[in-house]
Amino acid sequence: MEVAQVLHMKGGTGETSYAQNSVVQEKIISMTKPIVEEAITNFYTSNFKRNLAIADLGCSSGPNTLLVVSLLVKAVEKLCRKLGHKSPEFQVFLNDLPGNDFNAIFRTLPEFKERMRKQLGDGIGPCFVLGVPGSFYGRLFPKKSLDFVHSSSSLMWLSQVPEGLEGNKGNIYMTKTSPPSVLRAYYQQFQRDFSVFLKCRSEELVTGGRMVLTIVGRRSEDPASKECCTIWELLAAALKEMVLEGIIDEDLFDSFNIPQYKPSPSEVKNEVEKERSFTIDRLEVSEVNWNAYEREVNVPEACKDGGYNVAKFMRAVAEPLLVSHFGESIIDEVFSRYKEIVADRMAKEKTEFVNVTISMTKLD
Repeated sequence: MEVAQVLHMKGGTGETSYAQNSVVQEKIISMTKPIVEEAITNFYTSNFKRNLAIADLGCSSGPNTLLVVSLLVKAVEKLCRKLGHKSPEFQVFLNDLPGNDFNAIFRTLPEFKERMRKQLGDGIGPCFVLGVPGSFYGRLFPKKSLDFVHSSSSLMWLSQVPEGLEGNKGNIYMTKTSPPSVLRAYYQQFQRDFSVFLKCRSEELVTGGRMVLTIVGRRSEDPASKECCTIWELLAAALKEMVLEGIIDEDLFDSFNIPQYKPSPSEVKNEVEKERSFTIDRLEVSEVNWNAYEREVNVPEACKDGGYNVAKFMRAVAEPLLVSHFGESIIDEVFSRYKEIVADRMAKEKTEFVNVTISMTKLD
């Protein structure tokens, strides 16, 4: 599987699109907002630049993409007004893999800019938004060209499916039944990828530049713990039902593996300290329910079915990967079964995504 070619959220604005099913990611951004605001404010307090270059890596498409941009612009504007400084010009780079629905983002830009003007007034500095297709596991920008880098719910995705997973038959991800060699292969792929990511960003950020990363991860030091693996185990259960019924070929199932690793805080910290280009300002962990509507008030009737919500969310995330491997014909059936399996599990235990957020400053 060429991950860079098939790894993207489901585009468009339809019922099963990422744009319509990214409330979990929105909640994660909202939860980490104080850390992002603190980082951009601390940078701009000591760097009153006339041009501020910001990159959002793994931006995807939909309402969350420009939510991050507005959060950053508003934080800088608030500081400028407090200190009596003229607003800077904002240069915003939105990055994701080439398969991302950039056109959907660009179509919303006029409305976004008008909304920002109404909220902040005519004095706001111009905001130039550019799309940057490409893998963030490589250089994307000229040296020392960025002031601030943000990424949320993206860096758990690996650059490739790890090699050496032949012993993981019957699974599509790490589980308690996976041999140690499989767990090791996943971790080593994460180490390689995250190290490359840090090295590339260290070259692209100015000295003193800030970077805030939120990665879907885990609290436990066990990479096969329930908090990071259950969501994929339940999808594997739906696929295995279809294998047993002869709908999916068993060899095709056994050759499918998810290119993802959910790190612990200590694993993230260790890679940053090994790479030595950044100092860590904050390292925090948070949780959000699988069902983003679980604690909401005045939820629409259609959103009260937790299994349905989680299945739609996971379909928006995983459908392109599944289609590239199994074809389109199985998708509706897989997620119909997945909905029932997820609902059963959610009725029995607490189900949450764990998020590891790290805020850093680029050293000399």
